[in-house]
Amino acid sequence: MSIFSLGLFILICILFIKYKPVYKVALNNEDVGYVGDKQEFEEKIKNEIENKDEENLISATIKEKPRYELKLVDKSINTNEQEILAKIDEQAEITYVYYAITLDGENKTCVKSIEEAENVIAQIKEEYNADLELDIGVNEIYTNSNDEQTIKLASLDLAKQNLQENVDDKIEEIELEKKKKASTVNDIYLEVTPVSGVITSRYGARESIRDHAHGGLDIGAPAGTPIKATAGGTVTYAQYNSGGYGNLVVIDHGNGVKTYYGHCSKLYVSKGEKVIAGEVIGAVGSTGFSTGNHLHFEIRINDTRVNPQKYLYK
Repeated sequence: MSIFSLGLFILICILFIKYKPVYKVALNNEDVGYVGDKQEFEEKIKNEIENKDEENLISATIKEKPRYELKLVDKSINTNEQEILAKIDEQAEITYVYYAITLDGENKTCVKSIEEAENVIAQIKEEYNADLELDIGVNEIYTNSNDEQTIKLASLDLAKQNLQENVDDKIEEIELEKKKKASTVNDIYLEVTPVSGVITSRYGARESIRDHAHGGLDIGAPAGTPIKATAGGTVTYAQYNSGGYGNLVVIDHGNGVKTYYGHCSKLYVSKGEKVIAGEVIGAVGSTGFSTGNHLHFEIRINDTRVNPQKYLYK
């Protein structure tokens, strides 16, 4: 062996005694540390970040791959694979998927899996009227967060409770719409029954004290019982009527619709006054042509009497 070769060998030995080969790692043009084995570290990135097994995780994409540079460094310098992995994980684009249960296309509650969502929907449909048309479905939610509070994740029991509350609201809304439709006269919604009591004479019935058909409903109730406006409008008459009604209130609701409230013991409104649905306008009495305490209630469309029971007191 020549002196040159011997010297080179001694130099290499000294280098490997004092130094070690490592890969310097850079992320986003910033040096973040050293790893010992590049191939082994790349496997860790794949297994612990890109392909990691985490609930509801569907993808993890590293925006910028790490860059490596082979270096000889002092053996006292430690590698920091786990710290570098954490930095790579921080800048990775993580996407999770969760499942929102929808009502009429709106997200109402959120669960972890499609199976849980379908389970809740099946229970709700079983518990409620099968004939009720409810648009319930499932919507996938994609998010970068797996924080349960951020995505408002619910347990099965809570998800069912949330959906029940929304379905109950929807049913109430449907029933109200049905009621409005059934109680609407020329687009005027009759919201309130004027008085609670027993119907003593119906529309069209012939009465003993007169020989013509009855033009409204008689609802028996104790004297002084409050009488309420069945819908909002303007009072066009509020005084004693000598034609048999006694103390009478007439309210014009618009669209040709008027309501009549007869035989009142007291009147609480005046002509020209605006009233709202449910406002007390008088009290039950027996004034005018009357044989006992009751409210005589009429609905007129363009001054023609119609049967009130088509709209109220069904």
